[in-house]
Amino acid sequence: MRDDRERLLDIVEAIQLVEQYSIQGRDAFDHEPLIQVWNVHYLQIVGEAARQLSSDFIQAHPEIPWAQIIAMRNILVHDYFGIDLEEVWSAVEQNIQPLKLQVLDILKQWGN
Repeated sequence: MRDDRERLLDIVEAIQLVEQYSIQGRDAFDHEPLIQVWNVHYLQIVGEAARQLSSDFIQAHPEIPWAQIIAMRNILVHDYFGIDLEEVWSAVEQNIQPLKLQVLDILKQWGN
């Protein structure tokens, strides 16, 4: 079973993969279905890794919106035809970088 540290590393890795294509900007996201699928997939991984974190860890880090991250994962996984690409891009553009910095800070505190 993967521990919280490994789940955090999963989150960072998925975010780095989102960043790999989101750097091309909104126009590429809007016009390239593969970039859309790529971003949705890796946001799902972020949410799944967050969902697998221990409740003790989540409670110890209330500064991170775990419930919203997990809720987005649930929508992306279970409501495929209801995915709002505006919301996906908004998450990529506004939320991914701050989340990455927060997770990296936690990992640094653990000595990673």
